Amino acid sequence: MPYEIVQASESGSFPSPHPFLDQAAAQGEGRFYLGADAGEAYRNGDGHASLTFVAIELDTECLGTHTGERRGLEGSNVVGFARFRLGDGDPSPLVELVRQPGTDAAALAGARAAFEAAGLVVAVCNDFPGRIVDRLIRPYFNAALIRLDEKLASADDLDKTLCLGLGYPEGPISLLERTGLAQHFRVTQALYEALGQEPYAPARRARVAANRDAVAGREL
Repeated sequence: MPYEIVQASESGSFPSPHPFLDQAAAQGEGRFYLGADAGEAYRNGDGHASLTFVAIELDTECLGTHTGERRGLEGSNVVGFARFRLGDGDPSPLVELVRQPGTDAAALAGARAAFEAAGLVVAVCNDFPGRIVDRLIRPYFNAALIRLDEKLASADDLDKTLCLGLGYPEGPISLLERTGLAQHFRVTQALYEALGQEPYAPARRARVAANRDAVAGREL
């Protein structure tokens, strides 16, 4: 199915060349809104009802932020999506496709097919803040940072234990320091505010990193 892309602003899911971008057409039966301003571009767009699907790139917010919600029956030909990316690292092949209770099956299938044709792997989730990966992995990262603050072990030994004991390719401390503690703070703070659950409360080290970046930005 041919699809078009509206590049609203810089995309976190597709920050660099990718077959998904190359395969877009000038006009199509589906439309993707990309970038941090994708929701606003969707609200200012038109012709949505005539398309098989419309897909809005999301950050941590719910799809309903842009489409509205009504009595638990919300849904249309509009879906949300986010390609998982940890901090400043390269995006993973995983795309989380977000549906509402009444999302059209054809819309979901069309968006999925477009991503899969570009070599990406799709997981479908319901419309909750943060979606699957962040909901599962952020408490784990917070726990590792808290254990480091408590001096349970050194950063190297914490990472080594998880890599050798559980087969992880990289330990959580190393991974967060490589990809960005400040970005971890931003995501966990958003989830904590949305869900109010203690495991998502940003760990001290992530908050310090975010504050340090803010001070450095003001000094530029």
